[in-house]
Amino acid sequence: GVTVVLEESAHIGHGAIIHGGHIGQNCLVGMNSVVMDNVELGAECIVGAMSFLKEGMEIPRRKLVVGNPAKIVKDVSDEMIKWKTKGTELYQQLPAQLHDSLKECEPLRKEPKDRPSQSKKYETWGKAKSSES
Repeated sequence: GVTVVLEESAHIGHGAIIHGGHIGQNCLVGMNSVVMDNVELGAECIVGAMSFLKEGMEIPRRKLVVGNPAKIVKDVSDEMIKWKTKGTELYQQLPAQLHDSLKECEPLRKEPKDRPSQSKKYETWGKAKSSES
């Protein structure tokens, strides 16, 4: 097999498959994407959801990669990497939050009327991008 390397703050989305290769520092691999053997994904790249990176692809630093087969469509901007980094930081906080708040409970059979609403801490890229315009 091929060794998988995930550098610091690499963020692998739900359902994504890293079959083999090297995912650079602070990259985002979108949901349900597939990264095949011997792929080299440079630092701070973003791979769009459901993309297919074929065997041996070499993606330079800070590129946005999308599609099936995947191709580079543009550079990753400072704003995009700031958004990505914030999302990764939220995920990195989850284990500590779980450890601090985990307790035995019974199944919730119906939603309580006084259930607190969840605060919104993060926008999708589409909303974050449009609010800056």
